[in-house]
Amino acid sequence: MDFDREISRMSEQVDRTAERAGQQFARMGRISGKAEAPDGAIRVEVNPGGMLTSVKLTPLALRSGAEAVAEQIMHLANRATRRAGDQMYHALAPVLGPSGEKHLRSLGYEPIPEDDEDAPPMPGYGR
Repeated sequence: MDFDREISRMSEQVDRTAERAGQQFARMGRISGKAEAPDGAIRVEVNPGGMLTSVKLTPLALRSGAEAVAEQIMHLANRATRRAGDQMYHALAPVLGPSGEKHLRSLGYEPIPEDDEDAPPMPGYGR
């Protein structure tokens, strides 16, 4: 086996995959997950790793008490994280193919079934 040739082939494959992934991200735009309380009193946004990037509270949310607000934020952050993972999965799965899908799942980037309560509210959101 010619190791230099094999390393060169693998390097080219990585470069092509990275280019296709970059094109996919450019088409999709910024990937994040969002979730909102049913009454609109609390809204959160997370990055694909689940880090909160935005928390919005209305005066109505503050009437619930600190513990209830904290619980709701955690619930919404988990929902938003699943949505961001869904978007990441749908961005990278076509680039990585079937063998890459298992790696995406191992990182927590999984598609959300359409009938799941955490499914994005708008058709096509995250897909």
